[in-house]
Amino acid sequence: MISFYLNGQLHTESSVDPNLTLLRYLRTQQNLVGTKEGCGTGDCGACTVLLGTQNNQSREWFYQTINSCITFLSQVDGKSIVTVEAVAQDGGLHPAQKALVDTHGSQCGFCTPGIVMSMVGLYEKLNTGNKAITRTQVEQALSGNLCRCTGYRPIIDAALQMCSETATQPVKIWSPENTDQSLPKTKVKNQQLAGLHSTESQSFCPQTEPELQQILATTPDYRIVAGATDLALEAPRWQQPMPTLVCIDQIQALKEIYTEQDTLVIGSAATYSEIEPHIGNAFPEFRNLLMRLGSEQIRNQGTLGGNIANASPIGDTPPILIALGAELEISSQDGTHLMPVDSFFLDYKKTALKAGEYIRSIRIPKLKNGEYLKVYKISKRLEDDISAVLMALKITIDDDLIKNVTSGFGGMAAIPKRAIPIEKALINRPLTLESFKSAALQTGHAFTPIDDVRASATYRIRVAQGLLQKCAYELLDQQNQPDTNTSARPISRVEQIHSTSNTDYLGASHD
Repeated sequence: MISFYLNGQLHTESSVDPNLTLLRYLRTQQNLVGTKEGCGTGDCGACTVLLGTQNNQSREWFYQTINSCITFLSQVDGKSIVTVEAVAQDGGLHPAQKALVDTHGSQCGFCTPGIVMSMVGLYEKLNTGNKAITRTQVEQALSGNLCRCTGYRPIIDAALQMCSETATQPVKIWSPENTDQSLPKTKVKNQQLAGLHSTESQSFCPQTEPELQQILATTPDYRIVAGATDLALEAPRWQQPMPTLVCIDQIQALKEIYTEQDTLVIGSAATYSEIEPHIGNAFPEFRNLLMRLGSEQIRNQGTLGGNIANASPIGDTPPILIALGAELEISSQDGTHLMPVDSFFLDYKKTALKAGEYIRSIRIPKLKNGEYLKVYKISKRLEDDISAVLMALKITIDDDLIKNVTSGFGGMAAIPKRAIPIEKALINRPLTLESFKSAALQTGHAFTPIDDVRASATYRIRVAQGLLQKCAYELLDQQNQPDTNTSARPISRVEQIHSTSNTDYLGASHD
């Protein structure tokens, strides 16, 4: 059995299909059809709902937007879900709804429920102390919602109007702990872990690592679910149920984020939204990349550990982690050991994880004096798109001499990997454009990329060569302007090199 709140009411389920998505559950079993199905792959936002989690100390509920089409129902155990049907209060419209009416922001109406929910999520931020909302933040909040009528101006106007009005009047519809219905205090029911079971599949929702380790050691053919922003695409794509799902997002030990000496330690189940401020403080260029990784709905649910374990050759974060020399803490019932991210990927979609093992945390060494991180992502669209090429370089410079280089590339091979020939061509060379041009000639020796729907092999080689030269220009600029923190600048649209190929959304890289 799993237990959760839906629009403030306690729900328990035990007999539904563990592969059922939250969207299907809402529409087919609860008749809450305001939540729409558009793309079914987490790209359009028509299915947006709010997912609430309860703070362990304050016991207050914190809500964020997610895509219900790529969320398994098992993942909402112990959570609170709010749909568009519940946002109006006491016979009056929610401020988001009122603003859309005032600005004529609703057009055909199909996408409007998801847009309303994204605006409601933004309004929640206003009521949690973040009152200085800018147009950029409005656009980020709405970036995961496509309007097929192409009428974004009144929608943005509505969000700005909503944010300009006083937000001191809290919307108190999502405090289910104040009701007479409470979630079960224990997650062990009938001596079994919380989860769902059917004749063909099952799911588990462990709350501790020992529970997780026991499940992985005794259950064959399992799939670990963190954010599921990529995994949830597989069942409808291949029309095959997954026999066993193991949801790990309630294990607090896997969500911890802290600094240990000069190392940033990130739990594998921490979401992109949760790690973003920590990454931003230590690695501004890494943060810029995160803001281009999917929509806000995706970042609220996808995890760093999932992006690594998914082992996609075009995953956004593994090349950066490789360049930074990050390590993975791998755990199982037999103990824990460390593994360099560079050694984790063996072949296409194949990793070094053994049966019963899972990624516990990611350990990222912070930059030292003289070390620079440069990150470049090339995709057809600037935001919310899959990369054709991703390059990350950590470069150590001393007295205008390149003392050391570690690299990470995505989209250039079957796995994320280093470019050793390029690194060797740069080490102990002067920091000049000519050094990088010379190293760029090694790109063809480092990689043999393929032609696919995102880009041709020739395009990928040429782009990587161009990015190396771009890196030289930026490093030279930083050396000439030591007081300017250019690494913290936003990624400009000049970096947007367009592929002539179509984007394959089914190869989702947000994980």
